[in-house]
Amino acid sequence: MGILRTKKLKTLLDGWQPGTVMTSARLKSLGITPQHVQKYVASNWVEPLGNGAFKRPSETLTWQGALHSLQTQLSLKVHVGALTALLDEGGAHYARPGREQIFLFAGAGVALPKWFREYPWPDRISLTQTKLLPPDLGVRETMVSGFSLRTSAPERAILEALHLSPKDIDLVEVFQILEGLRTLRPKLMQSLLEACGSFKVKRLFLHMAERAALPVLTHLDSDTITLGKGDRTLTAGGVYVARYGLILPKELVHRE
Repeated sequence: MGILRTKKLKTLLDGWQPGTVMTSARLKSLGITPQHVQKYVASNWVEPLGNGAFKRPSETLTWQGALHSLQTQLSLKVHVGALTALLDEGGAHYARPGREQIFLFAGAGVALPKWFREYPWPDRISLTQTKLLPPDLGVRETMVSGFSLRTSAPERAILEALHLSPKDIDLVEVFQILEGLRTLRPKLMQSLLEACGSFKVKRLFLHMAERAALPVLTHLDSDTITLGKGDRTLTAGGVYVARYGLILPKELVHRE
């Protein structure tokens, strides 16, 4: 291996954060050609994950490290949301049973690379592509398992969880988590509710916030939050909540 290639390999390995993926775009920015990469693979310095991605041999890859790579190297606007963001925030009072599901969110048309989708992660990973909220509102950088990741703040994450309810997340479970969110920021919550594209989500949040007596509720201006018309049935044989036009599980209407 020539001196130039040795220097390039050293630059690559020295700058490779443990547990992350190196994308073809990042390799190109380092001046490393596909021919160099082929030699690195043949010499067992790097291991291909699929088209356009590589890992270090013998390293255990985590979804957090891989997502960090997508966000920083490809500027992919995919963020951690819903219950995953809330659990990391300490908003849940218990561990979810069974194999953990990781909730990722992105705007419409934003997709995860094939290698990420097909990697045998120990957790179930789902990507929700939606126009529910503006892409950056209520999204911030947080440390998750040692990696800096774009993650929904609790104010946004609870709305994302309600968006996935009741099909993917049980409404009662979301309410139990919401009950613990005593420090939601009024200004951000107001902005998110005004920008939210789902009448169902806004109605559910306001109803649950009332049931839980969340402090943020006293600071919200409901006159600027549009709730649409017509009823929304979220469970068969449920109880009708006239104020918000919702048919909900009785546990969310008549709770001790």
